[in-house]
Amino acid sequence: MDRAVDAANLGVAAAGDLSVWGLFMNASLMVKLVMLGLVFCSVMVWAIIFDKIVTLRRINKQASAFEDRFWSGGSLDDLYESDGAKPVHPLAAVFGAAMGEWRRSARIPGVDLVRGGVKERVDRAIGITVTREMDRLRRWVVFLATVGPVAPFVGLFGTVWGIMHSFSAIAAMHNTNLSVVAPGISEALFATAIGLLTAVPSYVAYNVISNSLDLFQDRLEGFGTEFAAILSRQSEERA
Repeated sequence: MDRAVDAANLGVAAAGDLSVWGLFMNASLMVKLVMLGLVFCSVMVWAIIFDKIVTLRRINKQASAFEDRFWSGGSLDDLYESDGAKPVHPLAAVFGAAMGEWRRSARIPGVDLVRGGVKERVDRAIGITVTREMDRLRRWVVFLATVGPVAPFVGLFGTVWGIMHSFSAIAAMHNTNLSVVAPGISEALFATAIGLLTAVPSYVAYNVISNSLDLFQDRLEGFGTEFAAILSRQSEERA
């Protein structure tokens, strides 16, 4: 009976040692630092994912609402005063940049809106605004691109270091029993597991978010092209 109780106690102790907290606490200092770094990167990855998902939903919703107002046939000057002068989303910023440039050119006395290089300035304003807005939206996405391929190797470094530490302990104890080897190996492999858990969401999120941003950039550029054509027609009508 005593032996059965002792065996049960040993099983509980072993299970406790192989828990997540036990694996972390029993790891060497270097492996702990690797684990903490990977956990920090994982928190950052999920924060970026959440932020980009919310942002993309918001700007697409705002863009759809703005396009409805734009194509409703209302006055472009009124739309500029309400949305373009102080834009709060990328599509309004593109509209505001183009409309602002066109209005400034129209105020210059004696300027030919058709031949005075107005179209080129409007196109340039649209291009610069699209680039600026997309750079702002892509902020921190490069972090996902970096963590995705790097995290598994960082975890592998922690694993190699942990295994080396375990082998050193085995050599010092002159004991190759599985009960001596297993805990150290488990702690080392835990670092690789954290690296994979950090890398997989980062890699998937980078591809999904990058594709969504590319589609939104196409949307901005398409709207800019259409609006530039509208302004060009209005310039020809005024000439």
